[in-house]
Amino acid sequence: MLVLGIETSCDETAAAVVSDQAPRVRANLVLSQLAQHRPYGGVVPEIAARAHLDHLDGLIARTLDEAGVGFEALDAVAATGGPGLIGGVIVGVMTAKAIAFARGLPFLAVNHLEGHALSVRLVAGVAFPFLLLLVSGGHCQLLLVEGVGRYRRLGTTIDDAAGEALDKGAKLLGLPYPGGPAVERAAKDGNADRVALPRPMRGRAGCDFSFSGLKTALARRVAAGGVAVGDGAAALQAAVIDCLIDRTRHAIAMCRSRRAGVGTLVAAGGVAANQALRGALSALAAQSGLAFVAPPPWLCTDNGAMIAWAGIERFAAGHRDGLDFAPRPRWPLDPAGAAAGSK
Repeated sequence: MLVLGIETSCDETAAAVVSDQAPRVRANLVLSQLAQHRPYGGVVPEIAARAHLDHLDGLIARTLDEAGVGFEALDAVAATGGPGLIGGVIVGVMTAKAIAFARGLPFLAVNHLEGHALSVRLVAGVAFPFLLLLVSGGHCQLLLVEGVGRYRRLGTTIDDAAGEALDKGAKLLGLPYPGGPAVERAAKDGNADRVALPRPMRGRAGCDFSFSGLKTALARRVAAGGVAVGDGAAALQAAVIDCLIDRTRHAIAMCRSRRAGVGTLVAAGGVAANQALRGALSALAAQSGLAFVAPPPWLCTDNGAMIAWAGIERFAAGHRDGLDFAPRPRWPLDPAGAAAGSK
């Protein structure tokens, strides 16, 4: 199969052509909107949607050129159908529908979170089931991934995502946008022990996260003065990682109590590109007798390759979507978990 994947859920306009046989990623282009959003210190939904609208058609053309194929070579077209900023999601979905209709191709609406969840299988032979820590600017979840379209949510954030905490913390420290990578760079020159910060939810039962209080604690320390940027960044990063490790340890124990048959711990999403977090998760997996796998950093941040690959996996599993599919600003991977809470 050869699939065109389109991703427009936030502030990256992305397209890719991916095959189910080597070489798998034929082309993968990402147009960043950082310059447009940097003056505001975060993503402005209207600006993001207009940028997708302005650039997506040209980006798709360049992606096909780089892959050395035309529309006639495609077997299907996949696009992020949600969750995300609805204006951007609409742009990607309507573009994909138009291509599918004009070329008579199957259309696949991919859950953005499923794109992250399955991305590791694009680059590594990770078998189902596996335990997934999905951690990004907008999402923070622990999921038991039993198969394509089969997800059990073990824990989620009760307020802010880890990536949001890093972005907002960076802003408090005067670091540039995007905050996550800036915090990671600054933390290398800092001492986390010089700034005491809380570890919300650590030690509590369950697998839920909370990062709002951590942001508030950092804001108070910065307002009080005397916080060096490197020290603040190191303390923030250490606190976030400690919380993620604690909750993931609980999820591993939960999987074992349920005899879920998990052999691999996977990290995905933009924050999973953080090298300190990868090291901590690798150590936790080793202590727990699990393998640890994370996609390469380019596949952790939003991209079209993960959407195309998820489309391939969904197609192989017999999934198709009609052209009446409605873009979704919210779309939980585990509807039962979302309805009942994470317990």
